[in-house]
Amino acid sequence: MALTERVIYEYSAPGRGAADQWPAPTGEAELSDLPAALRRAEAPQLPEVSELDVVRHFTRLSQLNFSIDTHFYPLGSCTMKYNPKACNQYAMLPEFLARHPLAPESHGQGFLACMYELQEMLKEVTGMQGVALSPMAGAHGEFAGVAMIRAYHRARGDDARNEIIVPEAAHGTNPATATMCGCVVREIPVDTQGDVDLDALRAAVGPQTAGIMLTNPSTLGVFERHIEAVARIVHDAGGLLYYDGANLNAILGKVRPGDMGFDVIHMNLHKTFSTPHGGGGPGAGAVGVGERLLPFLPVPLAAKEGERYRWVSEAERPQSIGRLSAFMGNAGVLLRAYIYMRLLGREGMQKVGEFATLNANYLLQRLKDAGFDAAYPRRRASHEFIVTLRRQARELNVTAMDFAKRLLDYGFHAPTTYFPLLVPECLLIEPTETETREVLDAFVAALSQIQKEAEQEPGRVTSAPHTMPVRRLDDVRAARQLDLTWKPTAPS
Repeated sequence: MALTERVIYEYSAPGRGAADQWPAPTGEAELSDLPAALRRAEAPQLPEVSELDVVRHFTRLSQLNFSIDTHFYPLGSCTMKYNPKACNQYAMLPEFLARHPLAPESHGQGFLACMYELQEMLKEVTGMQGVALSPMAGAHGEFAGVAMIRAYHRARGDDARNEIIVPEAAHGTNPATATMCGCVVREIPVDTQGDVDLDALRAAVGPQTAGIMLTNPSTLGVFERHIEAVARIVHDAGGLLYYDGANLNAILGKVRPGDMGFDVIHMNLHKTFSTPHGGGGPGAGAVGVGERLLPFLPVPLAAKEGERYRWVSEAERPQSIGRLSAFMGNAGVLLRAYIYMRLLGREGMQKVGEFATLNANYLLQRLKDAGFDAAYPRRRASHEFIVTLRRQARELNVTAMDFAKRLLDYGFHAPTTYFPLLVPECLLIEPTETETREVLDAFVAALSQIQKEAEQEPGRVTSAPHTMPVRRLDDVRAARQLDLTWKPTAPS
């Protein structure tokens, strides 16, 4: 077994340890206050390793990770871009880290000022009239958005509006969120060019329509060209527009959802605005609203009175949907977003949108020139795009997943595979604005080489990866017989 495949117990040797790192036991007297029934009958099975063993083991494990700091990470719909280290550095200033959320407002004026200014900057870049920072993740922001739409209709006595329209190219969490909020989901199709089918939308709206949840650019990687018509149709029917702003990279500084007619938006600050994304957290799904939904914003909100800052509570917002998290959200993520926006400024944020779409369109064209099939060849990319490998799967019996696994051997994390489901054998590719042309060219070269292997030596692709500590897994078996524990084997 290679060293990189070991668990730490396999370095264990009787009597080995790092005694300097913990105080020596002083005997049974320490256990006198612990009930006998709660004491261990035997010592726990812990690895007996030196400090050096521990450092080397976990350092090796860290070097096995694919991360944005080490590899190109074109995971579509996730915006895995480089996050400036300054954002993390300043968010971890002792004055921020030592602030207790229950401390009086007078002791947190600097933090409150940052939160107030972050709200104002997010209002400006989205064109909304109010912003709340408390939702803890993108899906949490979605929940807040739909909850505010429901609260708006209920406040008007319009209880019949209980239907949320969701285009089939929306993020997968959208229908789940609408259902969790007690709404009925009405799915509508997109046309052959990836735009919302306007005839289907007209047929779907009516007195039951609470609103529409629209991902724009959609998961197909294209911008909704009929957005003004969509807004008009839904508003004329009495519904509201929800903008899934999980990815603002494509439009940042170029166009604002508020100007498109949207009533509510959530923003994944952990994607567009600088918190390292991945690994399950942390996140922040700030929500912005138009004038109609201002009374329903979740609390607390940061407010400014003269030169002082304070929190706005439920007592001042009787129609608020209430608190969505402990205290006021993920403070560290919000601080990173604030610092990121301050570092970039207005012109810098505009360049984010320009360079993100430039990189995506450059990479799309290079892949098309290399013989790969774009899912929507007549459309420009937004911040991401889809390549379909249905031809390779049909002619060579090599799938998108095979390409994705083989990319690991070439030092690239794979794009998103098989999402969205309405494009067969798809790779959803998002290069972000932070990658150089040389990196993008190397990615094209790797995919082109894998294509040659698929044509000449397909088994090498279908059995990949070959250089990772773990080879190709049986996905079905792993799901049905998941085993995440290690048990010592008895000596032979």
